[in-house]
Amino acid sequence: MGINNKWMRAAVPALLIHCSIGTVYCWSTFKEAIANQIGMSTFSVGWAFSLAIFFLGMSAAFAGRMVEKDIHKSSLISCICFTAGMLGTGVFIQFFTGVAALIGIFICYGCIMGIGLGIGYLTPVKTLMLWFSKQKGLATGISIMGFGLAKAIATPIMEAIQNSLGIAPMFYILGAVYFVMMMLGHFLLKKPEGWVEPDGEKSAFRPLDMFKNKVFLGIWLMFFINIHCGLALITYEKQIIGVTFEGMAVVAAMISIVPSVTAAFNALGRIGYSTISDKMKDRNTVYKIIFATSIAVTLLALAPFAISNGHKSLAYGGIVILLLCVINLGYGGGFSTLPALLSSRFGMDKISKIHGLALSAWAVAGITGNNMSEIILKSTNRTYDYILIATLAFYAAAMIICITLVKQNKKA
Repeated sequence: MGINNKWMRAAVPALLIHCSIGTVYCWSTFKEAIANQIGMSTFSVGWAFSLAIFFLGMSAAFAGRMVEKDIHKSSLISCICFTAGMLGTGVFIQFFTGVAALIGIFICYGCIMGIGLGIGYLTPVKTLMLWFSKQKGLATGISIMGFGLAKAIATPIMEAIQNSLGIAPMFYILGAVYFVMMMLGHFLLKKPEGWVEPDGEKSAFRPLDMFKNKVFLGIWLMFFINIHCGLALITYEKQIIGVTFEGMAVVAAMISIVPSVTAAFNALGRIGYSTISDKMKDRNTVYKIIFATSIAVTLLALAPFAISNGHKSLAYGGIVILLLCVINLGYGGGFSTLPALLSSRFGMDKISKIHGLALSAWAVAGITGNNMSEIILKSTNRTYDYILIATLAFYAAAMIICITLVKQNKKA
């Protein structure tokens, strides 16, 4: 059968690329170690993650045309930028301290690595949908599942390397490993034989005009809200679990186990929701399910706070874990269903450009999500319930947008 098939030319390279770049979500695993090493606060160091997500979204938004034209050029640029950013981060952690180290980390982890993230995230998506033309949801789910699964796979590896060799060597070792993985994906990735990108349409796609389209604007807004709320909770998982189980004998076990469990749900949402969308008349139904379940579980987690403001128990701890799992499930599903939803509304011809433009919502959410949580915690004496109240309001708004703006049309 050879290697010229949809698995070896699309699914495998997509997983190699996304399982590498998806380790950006391991940030909470080492952010405190970085802060301690360079002598800066975790809040100031945390901006490196925000910048990485911002540059991810913006590079994807502006790289759509390049990805449409040449996936091998884009996959190579992604590999170089991502791994160079990781290696550079290790250098600044090892040889610099204070503000100098912080600026270097912002440039390497935030800017350079972020650009590699955005281009790498976008690159395999259209190729997958072309190879899996009748199962677009499954195709994008496979790839984007790798992005979510990366956290579950890499977290224990990162912790082991940190404990034995230190934080800087961790970036060196993984940077080298991911270079090999992404280069292999680069060489394997290929569009189906006979597919030719439409030519002479540069003037036909005007990014600003897309934001005048109510359907696209609705998709952008609900995608932004899902990421914003997800990041508001996901980036504080360890701290939320620590507060919830504070004083209980199981606290250490919960802090070590829960991130891996929620990462698995994140990956499950990416493959599950997008695959289910293949069976639905309207892929937007997936987002209705995501927002409905997110609203329900957030209300459940807030109930004890509303009644008595006292909820230190194993039962409530179980509710919080359920909350984090459901939020991760919907967070991942929102990403993987997006390309197929966009293709159902706007067709396949310019899907990389449109998908990239939609990912600019990720850039904005990367700045607003975790920083909203930080502001709330500082204003409320570190009370996590107020984060839930804020996310509940956002999820309710997203549900309204989902129902009223993102209506089905006849374009395929």
